[in-house]
Amino acid sequence: MKLNPYWLDTAEPSGDYRRTPVPENVDVAIIGAGFTGLSAALEFAQQGASVAVFERHTVGWGASGRNGGMATTGLAIGFTTAVKRYGSTRAVEMFREYNDAIDSIEKLVHDNGIDCDYERHGKLSLAFHKSHYEGFLKSQEKLAALVDHHVSVIPKSEIHSEIGTDFYQGAMLDPLGAGLHVGKFVHGLAGAAAAAGADICEEAGVTELKKVSGTVHDVHTFRGITRAKQVLVATSGYTGGVTPWLQRRVIPVGSFIICTEPLPQDVIDRILPNRRMASDSKMLCYYFRITPDNRLLFGGRARFALSSPDSDVKSAEILRKAMLELFPYLSNAKVDYIWGGLVDLSMDQMVHAGIHDGLYYSLAYSGHGVQMAAHMGKRMAHYMAGDKSANVWEDLKNPPVPGHFGPPWFLPIIGGAAKIIDRFS
Repeated sequence: MKLNPYWLDTAEPSGDYRRTPVPENVDVAIIGAGFTGLSAALEFAQQGASVAVFERHTVGWGASGRNGGMATTGLAIGFTTAVKRYGSTRAVEMFREYNDAIDSIEKLVHDNGIDCDYERHGKLSLAFHKSHYEGFLKSQEKLAALVDHHVSVIPKSEIHSEIGTDFYQGAMLDPLGAGLHVGKFVHGLAGAAAAAGADICEEAGVTELKKVSGTVHDVHTFRGITRAKQVLVATSGYTGGVTPWLQRRVIPVGSFIICTEPLPQDVIDRILPNRRMASDSKMLCYYFRITPDNRLLFGGRARFALSSPDSDVKSAEILRKAMLELFPYLSNAKVDYIWGGLVDLSMDQMVHAGIHDGLYYSLAYSGHGVQMAAHMGKRMAHYMAGDKSANVWEDLKNPPVPGHFGPPWFLPIIGGAAKIIDRFS
């Protein structure tokens, strides 16, 4: 087994940016070479701005190369909850932003000729409890009435048309959900941004941000100092002490994935005959899909712990057991890859983007970052140029996590609560 992400292991790097000189001055400095940072860099460079992207490791090393490769509709909290919390008008605006985000990926892929196996196979949401299935029926009604967005609800008696398991109580299918090879996509973004004139600096972690005035900062990195007229923080679950105000507002939660060996076509057709992007309705959810080369990728919040080699291996054992509970006919399938990464949750499980004390930021994608991160990179380029309408999340309150000033000591408490909710909800 390989202890590194399948996506990064099977993608050709777009270049070696470890020796890209750190410029003395730029219009925009971006921290983080993932989807947000690279799509923003591409947009800024195409607008004629000078831009540098600083990455502690290498392109796509963080969440952008460690996710499930799913770009799906809907908010992390669900549309019905969004209506209750924000009202129907605001909830509709937020829901549509996720649809726009998938369109953004499609446009980035098309406009830049990125070969990343992008396909709209649809998203399959799976009901863990009967009450969750009833919730799907309510969501179907609300989405049709308020958004003119149409999904199908599949009863348990018909679920084998979509998935080869009896584990779930029904499903909801949204045809707009998409999948892609995120390793190829993130390197495609990097290549396009570099070709447009952006400086991508790998192994150039930011160690300090010194405010000069307004939005102007001196950005101190491992490899030099840059003075930037504007700075965009795009660090998601890897947000740390360099930006303490943001660190207090991001809950880094480990999400873990296993990926099997390539499977026979008849087995693939049994697991997910229509190759949907799939996830279930538990708080400690499972999510899974078929990769472009016919592997089953199976992930989830196996343990509320941070990612490390030891933690990843323990989580892989839990995930393999869960995979076999759903698909016992995979008992002889070998696991080729196991890895972990950090999901960036916020207190309200909403995206947060804006400006604080002269620093721009976009993060807290709460497990829905593939589409929204790439989308918000483009949006933030327009927002930072003065278009306030480009950021629909600007007015959301962004409270800190009580008692959170560094390592997330509270993760076992959250995990314990989630297990109780999953058992009784």
